[in-house]
Amino acid sequence: MLTETQPDSHLQQLKSRLDSLKIVLIVGGVGGAKLADGFAQLVAPENLTIIVNTGDDFSHMGLYICPDMDTVLYTLAGVANPETGWGRVGESWRTMAEVGRLGGPNWFQLGDLDMATHLTRSHLLANGRTLTEAIQHLSGRLGVITTVLPMSDQPAPTMVETEEGLLPFQSWFVERQWQPAVKRIHLPEDVRATPQVAAVLQEADYVAIAPSNPFVSIDPILNVYPIREMVSDLPEMVIAVSPIIDGRAVKGPAAKMMAEMEMEVSAAAVADYYGDLLDVFVYDERDPTLPKGSYPAFLQLDTLMKDRADRLTLAANILQYIVEWSFE
Repeated sequence: MLTETQPDSHLQQLKSRLDSLKIVLIVGGVGGAKLADGFAQLVAPENLTIIVNTGDDFSHMGLYICPDMDTVLYTLAGVANPETGWGRVGESWRTMAEVGRLGGPNWFQLGDLDMATHLTRSHLLANGRTLTEAIQHLSGRLGVITTVLPMSDQPAPTMVETEEGLLPFQSWFVERQWQPAVKRIHLPEDVRATPQVAAVLQEADYVAIAPSNPFVSIDPILNVYPIREMVSDLPEMVIAVSPIIDGRAVKGPAAKMMAEMEMEVSAAAVADYYGDLLDVFVYDERDPTLPKGSYPAFLQLDTLMKDRADRLTLAANILQYIVEWSFE
């Protein structure tokens, strides 16, 4: 197991051994963005593709907003707000303050720097660019060299069935602060992956699933045809990281959702939920050891990413396992 004090020579050796492997990371949310940064520190850009959830995308005040995508881009670009994990560092809020003063819908806060991203993306989409092309443009302008792809160019809105009725994801998550109890998640039918997503999955040796909310960050991606089928048919390994540590979610509503949907709030329940899609399940060293034979192969690590060094360490340990699997 690698540690934060691991000599650079060991990391360089790991990077070298990864050069022959094509890796896809499936992500959503802040936890996913953090692990994406860890992977990007070790895997050459030509060998790593990050597929991002767009199920929480929506139009707001005439702008097309991609919260998970922007969190990933800002994190990889080194401009994410380190305190929130989302939004831009050094942000200001004058525009939204004025929107509120004028009686506009200010329940979804857009920082002044962040708004430039939404304006640019909305302009590109209005002028005939696909979402994939718009993200490629923004990646280049932000200095992100790893390939980052939306799961689809089609709208694929996640809906949350609650005790108060059916709510669009952002209405439930932001406007209602994820308080209405969740009964079920509804995902759209007939959404297809882009040719770019299908191509990288066709070429992938390994797929990793980040420590993101399984229900509203990962399932929306796997629900897009034919992503689940392609991941399931992968010739090598599918490895997932639990977002639950010691019975709690590091950030966000995953644990609350599990309890409301009458699931045990544990890493073991997450492993059960992913089921036979996985070859390897990564869970935290603070959790009870999973019983052998009851789950896919498992790897117990420190999965809490408090800073960039933690991201690198977790990514290095996961990638070291992949390398050992490949060359054993």
